[in-house]
Amino acid sequence: MTRVLIADDQDLVRSGLRFVLEVAGLEVVGEAVDGAEAFAQAERLRPDVVLMDVRMPGTDGIAATRRIVDAGLDTRVLILTTFDLDEHVFAALRAGASGFLLKDVGRQQLVEAVRVVAAGDALFAPTVLRRLVSHYVNRPPSPPPFAGLADLTPREREILQLIGRGLSNTDIAAELVISMATVKTHVRHLLQKLALRDRAQAVVLAYETGLVSPGSAPFHPTA
Repeated sequence: MTRVLIADDQDLVRSGLRFVLEVAGLEVVGEAVDGAEAFAQAERLRPDVVLMDVRMPGTDGIAATRRIVDAGLDTRVLILTTFDLDEHVFAALRAGASGFLLKDVGRQQLVEAVRVVAAGDALFAPTVLRRLVSHYVNRPPSPPPFAGLADLTPREREILQLIGRGLSNTDIAAELVISMATVKTHVRHLLQKLALRDRAQAVVLAYETGLVSPGSAPFHPTA
């Protein structure tokens, strides 16, 4: 059973999320009212997923996400917020969040998102992926060359590009006409070579290094 920690400063929101998740058969192991408590409980309870709000008093969700990732916990963070402002999106992804959804998401979509993130995949609301594209189209990045890309095989680079466009493993397998097992092997190898925690960081890297061109249309992701 997937174990979830809910971090939100509003009692009513936490209660509603707990109800939705438990009805769907997920286990809510704890609740936190701010980022500091979220980190402390994540460290103690080791949930599979933290459903994390961004704006909370004291330590916010971005800082809490960074602390969870820096501590080396296996816990994944799914950002769920009312605000999809650019600074929140990019800060959350760079901090190590594995997904980003808005609070107007439907019940079933929320449950599926938690399961997807718990399984090790990344998940983005379509509006978030479009913001990533818009950001790098309007303000092209100019980072120093990322040496790790040279270590990738041509197939791994191709798969990294598809991940950057928002394709899931299933979508990549169909696009390249290869098996799911082969896709998973390539994804695992490229994450290891690039020292990336998960697919969310791979998406950011693909854009920041220019591997995904500004003209690439974002795929509407399912995972």
